[in-house]
Amino acid sequence: MRIAVVGATGAVGEELLALLADRDVPAERVRAFASARSAGRSIPYAGRALEVAPLPEGGDLGAELVFSSAGGTVARREARRWVAHGSVVIDNTSAWRMDPDVPLVIPEVNGEAADRHDGVVANPNCSTILALMALAPLHRAWGLERITVATYQAVSGAGAKGVAELTRMTRAALDGTPAEPEAFAENVAFNLFSHDSPVGDDGYNVEERKLADESRKILDLPELAVSATCVRVPVYRAHAEAIHAAFREPADPDEARRLLEGAPGVRVVDDRAAGRFPTPMAASGRDEVLVGRIRADLARPGGLALFLAGDQIRKGAALNAVQIAERLAPGLGS
Repeated sequence: MRIAVVGATGAVGEELLALLADRDVPAERVRAFASARSAGRSIPYAGRALEVAPLPEGGDLGAELVFSSAGGTVARREARRWVAHGSVVIDNTSAWRMDPDVPLVIPEVNGEAADRHDGVVANPNCSTILALMALAPLHRAWGLERITVATYQAVSGAGAKGVAELTRMTRAALDGTPAEPEAFAENVAFNLFSHDSPVGDDGYNVEERKLADESRKILDLPELAVSATCVRVPVYRAHAEAIHAAFREPADPDEARRLLEGAPGVRVVDDRAAGRFPTPMAASGRDEVLVGRIRADLARPGGLALFLAGDQIRKGAALNAVQIAERLAPGLGS
């Protein structure tokens, strides 16, 4: 199987290439594509170099599998053209997530949905993936009815420019020199602020609406009540989330801990005596979503409260896409 990575020079594209190399996908089967300004660059892959090519005008990437991570505009314009040339597209943008004919997939949660694709499979938003990795096992046990979520989102969610901005603004603050924000509307150094996506008439920003709409679609719970507050924090990598969940049947914290300990892709970090709980630093570079602070919700009898941290570039994006590919094409690296 020939594989194309579109958006290969971005953070998610680089992570996708690293994951494919870890799976021993030979370099001769991988093609890297990016914008015209990146064309001609060489990027490392499994001890070799891949030359970055611009997207062909005819839409034929010469690949049976396409990982699409170059932005929603490109995905909306090109994905069906790639399919017409014989590709299956796993899209990591927001372009196709809420299309009723396109499955929105977290393999550990609703992997079977990917089998019903018509050429395009959508990768959920990072915050949605991390939340549902913890909530899906609890939903299966007690029937999820309502979630209230506060996210603490790393600057790398805004790409390389967000990472550079945190470094620049932090250095300026420590040196006592003036600096103006560029990647964000607010100073990110030693600060936090509402997620930098447009706020609608209902008072919710785009990131918050994604978490609500995507959770309903993935869990097939159109009536699921979701209230989210998404916040940008001065952390380089890995998002954290505080979640309060209510269920149709009363949930038990001890049973919830056992369920999460047995859930694929989840690692429970919940040592009250030692004060060890999930942190973005511990989650960075890991495949698993770290879950802890598992306890009864005192404001809603029968509900649960928990805290999680997960690498939004890895499980929240690239790894989830590769896992979808492995379901569609077992033996991806062989």
